[in-house]
Amino acid sequence: MTRTAVVNEYHHPQPGATSTLTLDEKVSQEILKNGIKRPKGYTVSYHANPEVEKMHFGPKHPMKPWRLTLTNKIVLAYGMHEAMDVYLPRAATFQEMTEYHKDDYIQFLSWVTPKVKLDTLMPENSNMFPYNMGDDCPVFDGLYDYCSLYSGASLDAARKLTNNQSDIAINWSGGLHHAKKAEASGFCYINDIVLAILQLLLYHPRVLYIDLDVHHGDGVEQAFWSTDRVMTLSLHKYDKANFFPGTGGSDDTGPKNNANPGAHHSLNVPLQDGIDDESYVQLFKDVMGPCVGTYRPTAVVIQCGGDSLGGDRLGCFNINIRAHGACVEYTKALGLPLLVLGGGGYTPRNVARLWAHETSVCLGTDLHPSLPSHTPFIEHFAPDKSLYPELSQTGRYDNKNSNKYLRDIVTSIREQLRYVQGSPSVQLQHIPPDLGAVRDEVEREIQGEREARDVGRRRRERGAGTRGEYAH
Repeated sequence: MTRTAVVNEYHHPQPGATSTLTLDEKVSQEILKNGIKRPKGYTVSYHANPEVEKMHFGPKHPMKPWRLTLTNKIVLAYGMHEAMDVYLPRAATFQEMTEYHKDDYIQFLSWVTPKVKLDTLMPENSNMFPYNMGDDCPVFDGLYDYCSLYSGASLDAARKLTNNQSDIAINWSGGLHHAKKAEASGFCYINDIVLAILQLLLYHPRVLYIDLDVHHGDGVEQAFWSTDRVMTLSLHKYDKANFFPGTGGSDDTGPKNNANPGAHHSLNVPLQDGIDDESYVQLFKDVMGPCVGTYRPTAVVIQCGGDSLGGDRLGCFNINIRAHGACVEYTKALGLPLLVLGGGGYTPRNVARLWAHETSVCLGTDLHPSLPSHTPFIEHFAPDKSLYPELSQTGRYDNKNSNKYLRDIVTSIREQLRYVQGSPSVQLQHIPPDLGAVRDEVEREIQGEREARDVGRRRRERGAGTRGEYAH
């Protein structure tokens, strides 16, 4: 009986010999096609922890951390990771988060679980859940881990800037700008932006914070309300009665007392529904130019909330991806240390497209508009499977921002800047210690104590007995 081979020997085809390419080969082709390479003269770092992507606010909640999965998959599919320093950041510690937030609030986040009935914790004569938890800011499994992970990534990015290891540092999981000192707000629990700016202030006398989210960056503005070492600039939809958070009017310029260092250091650009690409980009440049010229920041933080895009689930603007990215490009051109953060954005596929594009902006690379065919979950970007879909026509809002209204905003900002007298002082009432140095000092103390114990133990053991009997 003739034997037949049960297992045939497999010969792997040489690259290019067939249409079947490995993933690495496909990515390499994308790198060549898009001309992706490390920028000359500056370094870009990318800070991402995949554990953040696994978190889930609930089936009906608009915040979807898996938008980070889509973002990272596009970045990897184009091969942009090859042009950056990619870091896996650690979680922020309790001590690091309490550099801004109150101890009891962080303690609460560390132990609360979905099994805890929040109504049993409500203070007497109050209809509020503790620390403003509830529908907008639900308690979900892994909440504390989520907070510490995205905050740790922003702190890691800020430290890479202050250590001169990076010139542009990106953390798309950060940018949660609504969180307050002792409460959650607007899907935000820990204000990683404030923590990162405090880190930058250890080395930089003045930091400019820019907020492109459709919602006012109230948490960051509030944190630095009384200092001249941080200037906040927020472009957002404003309707005090009907649009969250109802703050950020043109007259919200900081403390009313001119003797307060923070007076006139809060710049707000309140917009109406439907602003389009051309108006938005021109307005951004018209405001940023005098702002930078007057304040002269030494570092910049930009929050790139994707809910200002057209067609966003909670937004009301008509902005396309390239226009949003043009603001990042203008900011990058300042040549200052730049921390780039995520933020809002509730149509995950468009948020992912935006942040992938703005990653390319940081690298100085123009990407091919068709998403690579090997992009995981590419079906979520159907039917066009493009990086740059036309968003301004998706659920379009009428543009209620007249040219006169926009000119008046610019005039108001310029008038406000007249009160900012040159470069401000470099004094701050409280600057947190460099936590890295604190940890090093503690570790040295522990090592010293351990060595002292070992010396004493060895001295006692010299006489007699079994070696190590006094170790415990």
